[in-house]
Amino acid sequence: MWCTAYIHLLNQTDIREASTSLFFRKNCLSIHCAAGKRWAPSSGIDEPIYLQFSSTNACNAWLALLRSYALPEIYGRWFFPTEGGSYRMWRQVDLTVIQGRNLGNSKPFETLDDDNDSASEPDPIDLDVYCDILFSETLCARTTVKKGIGSPQWHEIFLLSDLPPFESLDIWVWQEKKLFKPSILGTVRIALNNFPRGEAIEGWFPVLQNGSIASDIQVGELRLKIRVDEEIILPSSTYHKLLETFNARNFLDWMAEFETKLKLKSLGSQLMAISIANNTAIEQVQEIAHREVDGSQSSHTTLFRGNTILTKIVELCMKWYGKAFLEASVGPVIRRLIAEKVAIEVDPMRTPKGAKEAEKGVDLLIYWCQEFWKQIYSVREECPPEMRRLFCTIRELVEERFAGAFQEKRDLRWQGVSAFCFLRFIVPAILNPHLFHLYPGLPTPPVQRSLTLIAKVIQSLANLNYNVQKEEFMRGVKGFLADSVPAMVDYIVVVSTPVKDTRTGKTPDWHERSNVINALKLRVSSMPILYRESIPTLPHTLDVPRHLALVTSAVIRHSRTYFTEDRPSAEDKDLHEFCARCFEVEEQALLRVSQLAAQLSANQQRRHYSFPYPSTNPIYAHPSSPGPSSPSGRSGRPSTAPDAEHSRTRLLPDSPEVTPSGPSSPMTFQPRNKLLHFKSSSTDSIGSRFAKDAPSLPSVLVSTSSSIDVDDAKRKRGLLRGIWRR
Repeated sequence: MWCTAYIHLLNQTDIREASTSLFFRKNCLSIHCAAGKRWAPSSGIDEPIYLQFSSTNACNAWLALLRSYALPEIYGRWFFPTEGGSYRMWRQVDLTVIQGRNLGNSKPFETLDDDNDSASEPDPIDLDVYCDILFSETLCARTTVKKGIGSPQWHEIFLLSDLPPFESLDIWVWQEKKLFKPSILGTVRIALNNFPRGEAIEGWFPVLQNGSIASDIQVGELRLKIRVDEEIILPSSTYHKLLETFNARNFLDWMAEFETKLKLKSLGSQLMAISIANNTAIEQVQEIAHREVDGSQSSHTTLFRGNTILTKIVELCMKWYGKAFLEASVGPVIRRLIAEKVAIEVDPMRTPKGAKEAEKGVDLLIYWCQEFWKQIYSVREECPPEMRRLFCTIRELVEERFAGAFQEKRDLRWQGVSAFCFLRFIVPAILNPHLFHLYPGLPTPPVQRSLTLIAKVIQSLANLNYNVQKEEFMRGVKGFLADSVPAMVDYIVVVSTPVKDTRTGKTPDWHERSNVINALKLRVSSMPILYRESIPTLPHTLDVPRHLALVTSAVIRHSRTYFTEDRPSAEDKDLHEFCARCFEVEEQALLRVSQLAAQLSANQQRRHYSFPYPSTNPIYAHPSSPGPSSPSGRSGRPSTAPDAEHSRTRLLPDSPEVTPSGPSSPMTFQPRNKLLHFKSSSTDSIGSRFAKDAPSLPSVLVSTSSSIDVDDAKRKRGLLRGIWRR
């Protein structure tokens, strides 16, 4: 026996997906067990427990099952006993580590205030560096090692979802040396509580020695892009009218209106997730495809080449349904090419040895194109049924609408399918494997050049035109293209022919997974509503109330400007109704928060510290409140949306903290921070009609820009330092 974890004592946020960057393995779960919630023969075991599963579906099934035994973060259980509580919370951090500069060069931190600090850049230092990302002092992700002269380029994206209450996000910068253990270079510490919600902040963050706020020694900078989300999730019944309005139209029509009228371009995945939960996503995309393919003679030359709502949503569908298919198609070959550090060059002007070296490069390029194409072709039968239905619709539409053009352009129907399958899916994955989670980090420039040349050839093959090569030095691949065109046509026929979904019958773990799903259904059937809805819906781990809450917040935030300009129009009727439904949901959220705040205040006035409250007490706000061993001593209660009358209210001081030691054990108390108040969990939580009553916020929270103007050095440094120091 290595370890025993008491899942019933854990919070649901303690059980979450583990980043692939930790072990270079997919389908992993991490179980974070604090002291007293695990047992082990050795007292030295204190890191999370990591579990790897054979498939994504198996990982999702066990994630849902384990969370069904853990405690959700639910508030106000007394107000809505039939629903299990008033609301629940959800948090996420989207972090992109872009690059570093001046790493290893020490200088006083205050020199950032100088106007000409960039005029005298220090000499770069040759370093091999990587970054550890820690949330609440627990390692949760890691970048790759970059070799460079003080300015490494990462461009690596980390999505940390289903997080517990925010504390700090630390980025440790490590230096590697041969024959020595890695040594820490410096730390970036970010106080997430002070970040605006729902907006991306991008800029240079100082790397300080030892991460101390009192330290004056800066050892470089990291360019980061951070988006922090924190939302109140109400019971699904609260979103009933909003969902009815949403289902009255095609979700792509909503997406088009949000983009054109509200300038809101980040809701595609949320809207599609709701449609997938309703089992209408593919049908609605097919409906839009029928509208977009108009059959005009001018459109067949640029068919599906532009960025339209249809092309964007099909891209999302392919990424959603085709992860495993893409991995099987190009993942193994890409990793092999990068591991072997293959450098291909066919341009005589780029090679030091001229034409002879370029001829060898052509042979090497043909070899690797054959390797890629053989792998892509061999897994054509694994194309998901959802993608096949979409490709079939596209092929049939092109055949129907462009029937007259087939005499002069017979390949148009195949090119219509390849415009999605290759131009927007497989070829971009070859060009940028890190964006599709096929390889961690950016390849070296020579390897990136090899991938670019291979992608170019594969796209020419997908276009079914082997005479398309304009450069003289690329004409050597003409023979490969001519020989492979028939196989490409066969590939397109296969992936655009619908078949019955037999995936569940083929998977070796299907029987075990079905037992897990059946056990989960039995458990969920007896749970209160909010408990039941906190468990993700299989197989895609959907959470419809959460998706609706994110849509509501984004629409409210972006609709203020549009509707305050007094442009009444009959065309805006549907959008007006949708926004009205969003404000109704927001009013419900404000009402529930104010009810809880009022009850908390009343209970604290008559509470005696020695009185043991039962576990259903509405003030028992967070099942994961820090115990006596917590280093921060901070309340686990999240920030929540204020109501207009209580936005400046402070609750009574010295309220006790409630911490469970088990499902039926008595409660123990811990002093809470002196000032406890309910404030907005996001900048988009308060409707415009409440804005005049809202309390004044720090300048860092009222920025209307989604990113920092990197050209305005003083403004950028002031904002970032304000965030960092808080």
